[in-house]
Amino acid sequence: MHTKAMKWVYIYEVGDETMIDYTKYRMNQLNSACAEFIRQESAGSLLLMLATIIAMVLANSPMAETYEHALHLFVDLPLLPDMSLLHWVNDGLMAIFFLVVGMEIKREFLFGELKSLSATLLPIAAAVGGMLIPAALYSLFNMGGPTAQGWAIPMSTDIAFSLGVLAFAAKRVPRSVIVFLTALAIVDDLGGIVVIALFYSTQLHWTALGAGLAVLMLMALFSWRNVHHPLPYVLGGVLTWYAFYQAGIHPTVAGVLTGFLIPAGTENTQHSHPLHLWEHKLSPWSAFLIMPIFALGNAGISMTSESFASLASPIGLGIIAGLFLGKPLGIFTTVFLMVKLGIAKKPEGAKWMHYLGASILAGIGFTMSIFLASLSFSDPAELTSAKAAIVTASILSGLVGSFVFKISEDRKQGNRT
Repeated sequence: MHTKAMKWVYIYEVGDETMIDYTKYRMNQLNSACAEFIRQESAGSLLLMLATIIAMVLANSPMAETYEHALHLFVDLPLLPDMSLLHWVNDGLMAIFFLVVGMEIKREFLFGELKSLSATLLPIAAAVGGMLIPAALYSLFNMGGPTAQGWAIPMSTDIAFSLGVLAFAAKRVPRSVIVFLTALAIVDDLGGIVVIALFYSTQLHWTALGAGLAVLMLMALFSWRNVHHPLPYVLGGVLTWYAFYQAGIHPTVAGVLTGFLIPAGTENTQHSHPLHLWEHKLSPWSAFLIMPIFALGNAGISMTSESFASLASPIGLGIIAGLFLGKPLGIFTTVFLMVKLGIAKKPEGAKWMHYLGASILAGIGFTMSIFLASLSFSDPAELTSAKAAIVTASILSGLVGSFVFKISEDRKQGNRT
C-alpha cells in the first residue's frame, strides 16, 4: 500500500484500487493541492451550512425584522453605485467569487482535467444534459406563466456542497468519479456564467459596454505581455465591473472575464505565475468568507405555512423536479448513452452506481441556484418560494446521493467477504 497526493483528494492505493483516506488527511494535514482542495471544499461546505442555519434562525426569530432591515440598508460609497447591503453582497462580493471561478476554469482547461478533449468529453456532455433537462422540467411546470424566467435556476451544481457531501458520505470512491463530478461542476459554472451574461442582463447601454470591453482588451494586452504585477488586473477588474454595471450586464461577469485574463504560464512554469499564485490566495477567502456571507444574506427563509405551501407552486415544483429529478436524469442518461454507443469510455474501476450517486449529488444546487433565483425574481414571495424549493431539493439530493454511495460501498464490502 502506498499513498500519494492527487488533485482533489488525498488517496491511498491498495493493489489496483484507489481509495480516499479522510482520517489520514485530517491527521497529517498534508501541504498539497489535493489536501488544500478537500480542506476548502469540505470545511467550506460546513461553514456554508452553518451560515445557512444562522440565516434561517434569524429569519424565523424575533430578530427577523432587524435581519431584513439590515440586509436592505443602503451603502453609500464614493464613486460607486448606491446599493443595499444585500445588493453589494450579490453584485460586489460575488464578483470576487466569480473571479476565482474564472481562474479555476482557465486552469482546468490549460493544465487540469479539462485540457484533453478525450478526457473531458464525458463530463462536458453530462453537464450539458444536466443543464438542459432541469431547465426543460422547470419550463414544463411554468410554461407561459409569469414565473417562466426562472428556468435557469435548477441548472446549477454547488461544487462546494456536492464535493463536501461526497467527502463525508463516501469513504471509498474511484478517483475518476471525483474527477468526473468536479469537471462536471466546473462546466456547470461555465454554463451558468454564459446564462447570466446572455439572459440576465437588462437593456444595454452601449457606451458603458464599449468602455468595459476596452478595459478588458487592455488587460488582455498586459496578460499577453506576461505582466505579473497585480495592479493592472485589480484596477482593470474594478473598472470593468463598474462599466458592466452601468451597461446593464450583470457585473459578476466582469469577475469571470478578469479571471480568464490572469497570466497562466506554461505546464512547467504555471506554479510561478499569477493564475496559480492568486487563485491559491483568493480561494480560501472565497470559500470561508464570501460564500458564507452570501448564504447569510440570501438563505434566510421564513418557515411559515405559506412557504411550505409554496413547494407545491409552479416555482417550487419546477425547481424540485429540475434539481432532484432532472439533474440525475440528464447526467446519468447522457453518460449511459455515450458509453453504450461507444462515444466515450467508462473509466476503469468506476461502477454505474458511482455515476448514479454523483449524478444525484449534482442536484445540490444551493448557492448558484439561489444566486440565479435572486436574478430571476424581484417579487419577495416568488423569491421565497424559489429559495425554499432550492433548499428542499438540495437536501433531498444530498441524502439520496449519499445513500446510493453507501449502498455501493456495502455491495463492495459484501463481495470481498
